[in-house]
Amino acid sequence: MPPPSHTVWVDGTWALVLAGGEGSRLHPLTTTASGIVVPKQFCSLGYGPSLLTQSLIRAGTVAPIIQTCAVVVTQHKWWWDQPLRSLPQENVFVQPANRGTAHAVLLALLRLEARDPRANVLMLPADHYIRHEFLFARSLREVAELSARTDDAIFLLGADPERADTELGYILPAIQRSKKPTRVVSFVERPDSSRVGELLKAGALWNMFIIAGSVQALLALYERSHQSSLTLMRAAVGGKKSRGPHTPSLADVYQELATVDFSRDLLAPQAPKLQVLSVSSSGWNDLGTPKRVIETLRTLPAEPKRIDAPPHSSAILSLADQYGRLAREKSSTLPS
Repeated sequence: MPPPSHTVWVDGTWALVLAGGEGSRLHPLTTTASGIVVPKQFCSLGYGPSLLTQSLIRAGTVAPIIQTCAVVVTQHKWWWDQPLRSLPQENVFVQPANRGTAHAVLLALLRLEARDPRANVLMLPADHYIRHEFLFARSLREVAELSARTDDAIFLLGADPERADTELGYILPAIQRSKKPTRVVSFVERPDSSRVGELLKAGALWNMFIIAGSVQALLALYERSHQSSLTLMRAAVGGKKSRGPHTPSLADVYQELATVDFSRDLLAPQAPKLQVLSVSSSGWNDLGTPKRVIETLRTLPAEPKRIDAPPHSSAILSLADQYGRLAREKSSTLPS
């Protein structure tokens, strides 16, 4: 899985792909005819690579394969084992269970801190669609370079809204339409239609949940309200030297953890500590709901099925196929 030929890696940067979610809002599309639910990151939009594999390729525009990581959960091993074999084994961070994005990120940060305390980290979700990958890669490198030059700043990418959308989160920047990073004023998650209009007038950006910062700056976010999780997990992943006779294992720690959302519970309360960089139109879309997936599918060019493709190059489940199957089932149940 080599990076594109135009790649210029950002020194000291580790790319972290977040791939441990359940994608529960997408279950109507990701449930097979036999009733098996395939998490969306292991599906493809059409008939090519999975969203996870596409995210790994995207990560390769800022970091070499030896500094590309993914965080997953044990229960999804059947789906992630094959696509993550391209990564070094120690770069796959396996959670015993899903306890929200905050704890997935925390586990990955502590693993990275142990290997490279001065690491610069770029976090990428594994459920995005990008129409113009080349333009988007430039934005990824730009935000990675910004964070690599500072030790304590945390940067987010925000997309210029293409329309009013009540299913997305928004970032309100201090300065409208700035071409440079600007301070974050606040986050607004899935606003109603009247609030969306106000946000757009105020220059709000779509929250892409793409974040860059030093490993130390990102860990500092947990010190305000999640110090206990930080302490417990640091001991659990720190190896034998940091473990006392009563130190719980990582599995024990995860049994006690509540589900915590990184954006809502850590970023939003500490918004003034963050900066956002706007991204010009790259055709970005978050594939978080059936509506958004279907909208994206309708914009894709016709793509034939690749019956001769090697197994590792294609996803387990095609969302295009799933949508077609559900549409046929729905039409067949309508009265004639």
